[in-house]
Amino acid sequence: MSDRPLTAYLAARGFTGELLEEIARAPGSPRILRADDRLVLTEGEPVAAVWAQNVWLGCRRLTFSSVSDAARMLRETQRNWAKYSVRFHRRAELIQARLPVWSPKPMRFLDPVPASPMGSWTLLDQHTLLAASRCSSPFPHGELDFDEDHEAPPSRAYLKLWELFTVQGFRPRAGERCLDLGGAPGGWSWVLAALGCRVTSVDKAPLDPRVAAMPGVTHLRESAFGLDPLDCGSVDWLFSDVVCYPRRLLGLVTAWIESGRCRNVVCSVKFQGRTDFEVIDGFAAIPGSRLVHLWHNRHELTWFRLEATGREPTRGPIADLPP
Repeated sequence: MSDRPLTAYLAARGFTGELLEEIARAPGSPRILRADDRLVLTEGEPVAAVWAQNVWLGCRRLTFSSVSDAARMLRETQRNWAKYSVRFHRRAELIQARLPVWSPKPMRFLDPVPASPMGSWTLLDQHTLLAASRCSSPFPHGELDFDEDHEAPPSRAYLKLWELFTVQGFRPRAGERCLDLGGAPGGWSWVLAALGCRVTSVDKAPLDPRVAAMPGVTHLRESAFGLDPLDCGSVDWLFSDVVCYPRRLLGLVTAWIESGRCRNVVCSVKFQGRTDFEVIDGFAAIPGSRLVHLWHNRHELTWFRLEATGREPTRGPIADLPP
């Protein structure tokens, strides 16, 4: 048996094909051993994979004789485990039932992320576990559920910023100037204004009246692509959740960065039709930037570039793991 490391990648829902292509395109791509539903098992060093919702690192194959034996092996490793079942569902449920109960409550915005490690496991056959005690996400399967606000925000788009700020650990400070491109009806502007930012929401469509009335919010009836960065003054943050072709967004972001008028940038890269990997490479190549697929993303990625981060171009959920 090979002594090369085993890594499993759990694809974002609906994007297993994108994950498989991304792994195949990665430099020194690991050998794919099997793909079960959303779970792709590879042999070789892990690669950063933006289309993985969670990455299981240092996977081990464990042979067991009984349900109790399997549960014992997992308990002796650590306390918290998340089951991902693609076969032998009843047997997997019996094993999980013998593990410590872990019932997390929905997160609140900006709550600290769980500090305890969350392991992941599945059954390869009736007597073999695949288990990883160390994963890229502290949440089961990389899925973050919030205690949502069902009344104030005008759309559920706000959850993307809630997740980004909560998990990545950065956010604008009160008083900072934020430009929200394609802001209507105002989900992102609502989050930023609630943080005390000065927000200019740019969209030809109207803002939700409740967002427009929030302190610090200004509505500019203009197309995001009609603005000249040199005419806008300096901004602390440029945000974009605008619906457009990714190549056009890349040109917009590049123009803003080259203008020197924005310190930090956060945008949604939304794909229409096929996933454009060349555009993904273009965003990833911008120095100091990062691409992630949030749990609250659909067929889109979140790209951000923070001032003076010193990061090399990276992508995917394993980039910031501790050694």
